[in-house]
Amino acid sequence: MAKYTAQVAGDFGQIVDFIDIELHSQSASLSLEESFDRNVQGWRISQRVYERFSYAGGNRASLSVLFIEVPDGVEICGIATGGSQAVFFKINTLGETAFLETLQTAVQRWNDQSI
Repeated sequence: MAKYTAQVAGDFGQIVDFIDIELHSQSASLSLEESFDRNVQGWRISQRVYERFSYAGGNRASLSVLFIEVPDGVEICGIATGGSQAVFFKINTLGETAFLETLQTAVQRWNDQSI
């Protein structure tokens, strides 16, 4: 399992939509498996769970992305899992790492275009 966190500035809805579009543009086999959206005491929270085929690992991997609205923008937490092989030990976690890197790239692109 691999984790990535970031805080970005901007509009919550635009950030969530931008990241979704960016993730889809980086992977032909990506699918949005489930989503969850809530407004808690005036703050928005969204979770997206994606899945894709990992060519590096030869299996499917998932990426859960949590978006939390904060005063200065959005906190983002991505956790990738399921891209390893073997029964008792994690072998070949390249799929998880590569999937998480697509989120990092999407966040960087948001930051680059927001400057």
